[in-house]
Amino acid sequence: MNPLESLIREMIAENGPMSLETYMSLALAHPMHGYYASKMPLGENGDFITAPEISQMFGELIGLWCIAVWRAMDEPRPLLLVELGPGRGSLMADVLRAACVAPDFLGAIDLNLIEKSELLQRNQRVALKNSQVAARWHKTAEELPSGPAIIVANEFFDCLPVRHFVRGPDGWHERLVGLDGEGRLCFGLAADAEPGLAAPGEPGQVIEAGHAGARLMARLAARIAGQGGALLVVDYGYDTPLHGETLQAVKRHRFADPLRDPGEADLTAHVDFRGLARAARAAGARVHGPVPQGEWLARLGIHERAAALRRHAGGRQRAAIDSALLRLAGTGPVDSGADMARLFKVLAVTAPGLAAPPGFETALA
Repeated sequence: MNPLESLIREMIAENGPMSLETYMSLALAHPMHGYYASKMPLGENGDFITAPEISQMFGELIGLWCIAVWRAMDEPRPLLLVELGPGRGSLMADVLRAACVAPDFLGAIDLNLIEKSELLQRNQRVALKNSQVAARWHKTAEELPSGPAIIVANEFFDCLPVRHFVRGPDGWHERLVGLDGEGRLCFGLAADAEPGLAAPGEPGQVIEAGHAGARLMARLAARIAGQGGALLVVDYGYDTPLHGETLQAVKRHRFADPLRDPGEADLTAHVDFRGLARAARAAGARVHGPVPQGEWLARLGIHERAAALRRHAGGRQRAAIDSALLRLAGTGPVDSGADMARLFKVLAVTAPGLAAPPGFETALA
């Protein structure tokens, strides 16, 4: 039993079963033993690989997207350029390198990175040490200074905790994490049905609710609507109603038991893009998309960028470029290597008066 599991068992023994949302928050974000506080999750030697680790093209196109949005905003100075959960810093390094084509944009940037993990902060500082823009780090988005902002969230919302509700004979009961007869972590259900949850469903059916993501989106969208700017969300998820659960634990690129060794594996759930869009509109912002990642990257010119890179590449490099292009924006069948292009979606949230940003010209939600 690791220290975090011991702590969670003690909490349950003292206070009773905890919600899945609380369990996930502890497993991922406990300041000493949480996954993001103690692990390097990214890369071949980590537990998963994100789009910026696959190819520079992804971050470069987002950099050009940010320039275009800034110009549509009438080029405010300063502009807060914000990334939520910057990982190893690869995405922002590519964004800033691509932005060198617009020195006026670089000169306007006030770079702010939201990162709780000191381990990841150190990696981000190394990745950005040669950039032309100084960065500031914050633990939460609430610490950001005021002003117009472009906010990028790549594979961030999937890391926020979710709640599960299971249909019983008398209504929906919240799924809880408790202890079995031998004192081990296990799933169970609240004794009483959840008041106010009256959705139809069959016995045993599960509703997954991303309340934490919706709350964060409401705050960010209200800020954008009131102070100007845009939020770009790239993540895997769904944009149609879903009955079922998507919670998964990943350790060393393989699925794991989410209740085993908390803090040792990444816990994620698919993003409810409909819920995010609903929260953003309710906060007064305008919503664009979601659009499948492959389609969005194609609209931004990833195929043309790949062709330009190929012209200056050797045989092995060309093969790597083609492989990355397939993963990020391919159109092949399921399991062809192009799953990310289809499963990942892109959503933009903008101030009400801003025109549709690049890649969303015909995708207003």
